[in-house]
Amino acid sequence: MSAAAKAGGTRERAARPVAVTVRGAYKRFGAQQVLAGVDLTVPAGEVTVILGPSGSGKSTLLRTINHLEKLDAGHVEVGGEPVGVRRHRGRFKELGERAILAQRGRIGFVFQNFNLFPHLTALENVAAAPAATGRRSRAQAREAARELLARVGLGDRAEAYPRQLSGGQQQRVAIARALALEPGVILFDEPTSALDPELVGEVLSVIKDLATGGTTLIVVTHEVGFAREVADSVVFLDGGRVLEQGPPADVLSAPRHPRTREFLSRVL
Repeated sequence: MSAAAKAGGTRERAARPVAVTVRGAYKRFGAQQVLAGVDLTVPAGEVTVILGPSGSGKSTLLRTINHLEKLDAGHVEVGGEPVGVRRHRGRFKELGERAILAQRGRIGFVFQNFNLFPHLTALENVAAAPAATGRRSRAQAREAARELLARVGLGDRAEAYPRQLSGGQQQRVAIARALALEPGVILFDEPTSALDPELVGEVLSVIKDLATGGTTLIVVTHEVGFAREVADSVVFLDGGRVLEQGPPADVLSAPRHPRTREFLSRVL
């Protein structure tokens, strides 16, 4: 790529609105400091992959973005709006549960272990939230669910229950469910960690397809090859701190921090 093209790409990236901002995020569980002053900015429409060793705070950071975990200090904004709190006289005050649930409806979340309702079919799992929130009629929600299941390659499994699906199929249903409320941001918490190795590819393929559609994706994963291929930005987290962030070519091929180099030497 020419220097002019690179400069143009940098200007285009800089001009993008910010989808997610994390500022001064601290979180402790008992004596363990899990997040220790995390700052993170995620531009809209980009794919950010978060890497790091077990216990580095990756999943906790993800859960604070949709307020499944409350921060001890700091704050999160999605689309310029504080999540889980509102500003009141110079301070942040906790929102009510209904307001928090409304915010979560704009932030999709795909869990490690699928979290599907076992008594509902794939179609019903995907249609449930849009119908329950009143965003769509029951008929509209079911029609949209069929389209989403087809999009993730499961159009023929709409009436199957989770127990009748493979792990990869269940995770693809979970992705369709996350898409059902048309979120501006989708969070993936190690979406392939509970899968047999031969099923990993089918889930990553769906996420790669989403990455081309302009939705902001934040993916916690150990799949370095996926990060290299798909990510716009790679974040390396360790000890509850962001030690390095940048394009995959920089962080994965020429890491600056010795802890990043050590981690990559073990997983590559």
